[in-house]
Amino acid sequence: MDPLFAIRMPPVIESVTIGEHHALVIDDFLQNPMVMKEIAARSQFSAYPGVPERKGYPGLRARAPEDYSSALTALSEQIIKVNFDVPIELGIRKSICMYSLTTTPPDELGPLQCTPHFDASTPHHMAVLLYLCDQQHGGTGFYRHNATGFQQITAENREHYLDTYYEEMNAKRPLQRYFDDSNDQFTFLGMIPAKFNRLVVYRGSLLHSACINPAISINPDPLPGRLTVNTFYDF
Repeated sequence: MDPLFAIRMPPVIESVTIGEHHALVIDDFLQNPMVMKEIAARSQFSAYPGVPERKGYPGLRARAPEDYSSALTALSEQIIKVNFDVPIELGIRKSICMYSLTTTPPDELGPLQCTPHFDASTPHHMAVLLYLCDQQHGGTGFYRHNATGFQQITAENREHYLDTYYEEMNAKRPLQRYFDDSNDQFTFLGMIPAKFNRLVVYRGSLLHSACINPAISINPDPLPGRLTVNTFYDF
């Protein structure tokens, strides 16, 4: 394993309560976090799938270093299984580890990009997010859907949630902005602020959104921009 991507050991793990659920926060995660930013600055970014249709992550991505991905996975499997009640015998499946940059101005967002979302409704789908930007760039917000009362979307409630959600969206389009608080449709439960070299781990089935500061965060340059590294696991 390349020491440039070494994780600071032992990691100091904080559990943060969010509604009826929780997330994990590990600060000072990497020993050399600026290496990740420097590599990002030299990387070729391209639009996320769905951006032309104004869906999905509103920005650019580039592949993160494989040595970072390997180090993260080796630690994440143990941490996730211990803290999120994942059966020990289940194997881990990992997405490609990607740098992400928010670059879409609010007035170019599609309706689905203007509300909270969930990543998957499988029981052990996990999002692992490394912030390579500071608190000026917002954070990750979590929400409850008012009409159904759901904070987490599961295989059992997914159809009911989506039927209700799309009925609401068709009746009244959301404001064209990055979502970061409560409205008639969703109640804000809390935010984990961005912090340089902070790792956040949460269930991808929770309703959440990136809280964005458009005045400074809409920037295609990885050095001053809202740079994160996104990885998804399932078991």
